[in-house]
Amino acid sequence: MGPLEGVRIVEFAGIGPGPFAGMMLADMGAEILRIDRKAKDNPDAATRGNPQKDIPSRGRKSIALDLKKPGATETALRLIEKADGLFEGFRPGVMERLGLGPEDCHAINAKLVYGRMTGWGQEGPLAMAAGHDMNYISLSGALWAIGEKDRDPVPPLNLLGDFGAGGMMLAYGMVCALLKAQRTGVGDVVDAAICDGTAALMAPVYAQLAKDVWVNERQSNRLDGAAPYYRVYKCRDGKWVSVAPLEPQFFDVLLQVLELPAEQFTDRLNPASWADQHKIFEEIFLTKTRDEWTVLMEGTDICFAPILDLVEAPGHPHNAARGVFVDAHGVSQPAPAPRFANSPVEMPGPPPAPGEHRDTALQGWGFAEDEIAELIETGVM
Repeated sequence: MGPLEGVRIVEFAGIGPGPFAGMMLADMGAEILRIDRKAKDNPDAATRGNPQKDIPSRGRKSIALDLKKPGATETALRLIEKADGLFEGFRPGVMERLGLGPEDCHAINAKLVYGRMTGWGQEGPLAMAAGHDMNYISLSGALWAIGEKDRDPVPPLNLLGDFGAGGMMLAYGMVCALLKAQRTGVGDVVDAAICDGTAALMAPVYAQLAKDVWVNERQSNRLDGAAPYYRVYKCRDGKWVSVAPLEPQFFDVLLQVLELPAEQFTDRLNPASWADQHKIFEEIFLTKTRDEWTVLMEGTDICFAPILDLVEAPGHPHNAARGVFVDAHGVSQPAPAPRFANSPVEMPGPPPAPGEHRDTALQGWGFAEDEIAELIETGVM
């Protein structure tokens, strides 16, 4: 089920943004066959731990190929010939050296959508350099802008780079190209670079900078933690709440609940007043626990939410009512998103162990039993 039902994709196993893109596509119903490296040649196998708990790998079938063996490339190409899409996360040139680059694949499947996931992109001065999320989001101004004033920039986990600017952009790019391929019969190559994606996500900030309403300094703007009405506040029990009444009518509700006079905050839009106003709010929020503030504020127009930890989040009443988290395959995990009125999305199958579907997957993609046996005998698989 799902809007991508019937779409077949070959995934070359990687880490970080690639598997996340695969999860997004599999969650929407795409049939994904992951090509893993054989365990002895797979440096990521030890870090995966229990494959059943590798949530971003859910919804796939897996075979393990030794791509250095004669016959492995031909096996992969047979799968690619039947696929609608492919994605990989190697450094530029690796797939070409394996005989699996875009030209090789389009020669046998002109409508193939070929997704390429990198940090720096397929070309440019840094294209061949190693890097990780924090490096890629540094070049767009994003990392510089996150954190407290006069302190070091704060890496926002790897949500912004790997998953938002990387995996999500790759999945989006592939769906765009799949739509084009359906319409024209011509495939494409999707160059999904985390540095590009991060810059795209920063477009609203650059728009404010261009309009002279964004100060090019950390924690000096309405949305970066400077404004007292868009901040987190510590409570009496050492836990936190988030408060974001940007609009005046919402700010008025906050003042009413806190029993503060409106005339004391007539200059709330003036950055010069923010430090004093923040101190007032800070002292008040320290008088009650997080849960006491939640009783008073949650569900109102204050624009409020308690800050939950990873264990608390699945049990929140709103998350529970919407099924935002589910217990599936013995693991508590986020449910597929987004949702569709006419294309119900079902929970995909569990994450596979590398090579788990060796025989059944290849049979489903047109390999005969004797061909599979030969691949095993020659060490290709």
